[in-house]
Amino acid sequence: MRVFNCDHCGHLVFFDSVQCLHCGNTLAFVPDQLTMATLAPAPQDGAGLWRRMGERGGGASTGKLYRMCSNRAAYGACNFAVPANDYSPLCVSCRQTRVLPDLSEPTNLGRWQQVEAAKRQLFYTLARLGLEPVPGRAGPVFEFLADWPGGPQVLTGHQGGTITLNVSEADDDERARRRIALGEPYRTLIGHLRHESGHFYWDQLVQGGARLEEFRRVFGDERADYAAALQAHYAKGGDVGPWAERHVSAYASAHPWEDWAETWAHYLHMVDLLETAASYQLGVTVPTPPSGPQPAMRHTVTDPFGSPAPSFDDMVGQWVPVTLLLNSLNRSLGQSDAYPFALSAGAMVKLRFVHDLVQAVRQPPAQAA
Repeated sequence: MRVFNCDHCGHLVFFDSVQCLHCGNTLAFVPDQLTMATLAPAPQDGAGLWRRMGERGGGASTGKLYRMCSNRAAYGACNFAVPANDYSPLCVSCRQTRVLPDLSEPTNLGRWQQVEAAKRQLFYTLARLGLEPVPGRAGPVFEFLADWPGGPQVLTGHQGGTITLNVSEADDDERARRRIALGEPYRTLIGHLRHESGHFYWDQLVQGGARLEEFRRVFGDERADYAAALQAHYAKGGDVGPWAERHVSAYASAHPWEDWAETWAHYLHMVDLLETAASYQLGVTVPTPPSGPQPAMRHTVTDPFGSPAPSFDDMVGQWVPVTLLLNSLNRSLGQSDAYPFALSAGAMVKLRFVHDLVQAVRQPPAQAA
């Protein structure tokens, strides 16, 4: 996720910002331009309208008109804006959510706010890849649900274009409990949504397509009994064999569909983190012994969404030192590794398949201003 600058004063602002802390102006993300915008009230143009401010210090001028997503005023749950000529009260991200938990329950309100924030991050990355929404097709829809006494447990998953998430995953203690119980080194809200979006995009981009047979050669035959495969996987507990030789995670070894979804999520992790690093103009030199046979090499991170886009090999060459730095910084603060993975050559083959497929089908996204 890149960082942004306030249109008015140039101060650094972030994707989830609602106000510039330097100049105090109102901020919103404008999905039609894929950027953060500084907005000024424009009551002269209509009730509830805001106008994007012009050049820094120039105040409101002839910028585009917007309305705030209604979830911002009602719940403080969104910072996206809606173009004035789009008459939906909800932004393009919030309108994808079809079912909400009971928001009269304060715990659910806080959980839902966190889930929507993660979904907006997913929306941004998919939009930068030119995949949101899928050209000519509807995008995924979401149901965010909570368990209730006596009712069935809400399971996170994907079915027929609908992504369901149990909002208890927004609770740090519950997420940690499940991470430990399932032997997972990494479990986050954005990770869940990226994984489940992988199932959606398999249906859209692989199923019945020209590269289905290639998918089966790389990931395996998805026609294998899915329910039986998951049952067998969970029956093994923590002993799932040498999965790391060919998969990005232990869960990926359960079935080709899960292998794809885990690899897809990992690819989204990669492009998001590299975009963040590139926006800070990060260069990383991996230390080597002074007497080593070769001098240390500096890796300068390039924007994975840039033009021209870096090759997959270039991305991997930047990814490894960036994640080494990230984990070293975390350890210096007494935290666990932020990136607890070591990708094998077999996993890289699958990541390359995802990269090549995305590059082949992607549409030109809105230009990030």
